[in-house]
Amino acid sequence: MSSITTTVARQYRLQEWASQIRECQRRPQNLTVKDWCVQHQITVANYYYRLRQVREACLEGMTSEVEPQSVVAVPAALMERASSTSDSCTLEIKINSMRVCVSENTSPNLLKMVLQVAADVK
Repeated sequence: MSSITTTVARQYRLQEWASQIRECQRRPQNLTVKDWCVQHQITVANYYYRLRQVREACLEGMTSEVEPQSVVAVPAALMERASSTSDSCTLEIKINSMRVCVSENTSPNLLKMVLQVAADVK
C-alpha cells in the first residue's frame, strides 16, 4: 500500500513540475530563468532539479514503449523489379508537394489508400 501511495505522490509531483517547466519555457524572452524562479518562489537549483527529474521520468516512459526493430532481407530480384516498374509511370498525380506515380502494376487498393492519406494531409 505504501509503495502505491509513493508512486502516486511522485506522479503528482512530476505533473506539477512539468506544468511549471512548461510555464517557464513559455515565459517572455526578456525574462530570465532566474527572474522567473524568483517570481515563483523557487530557487534556480530547484528548477533545474525538477527539470532533470521530469526529463528522466519521460525517458523512463519512452524506453518501456520502444519496441525492438528487426532488419528484413529483401531479395535483389524484388529490388530490381521495383526500380524498373517505378520508371514506367503511366499516370502521374500531383497533390500539393506530393507526387504519386501510377503504373499498370499498381494495386487499386494501394492507390486508394495513398489517395485517402494524401487527401488528409494538408
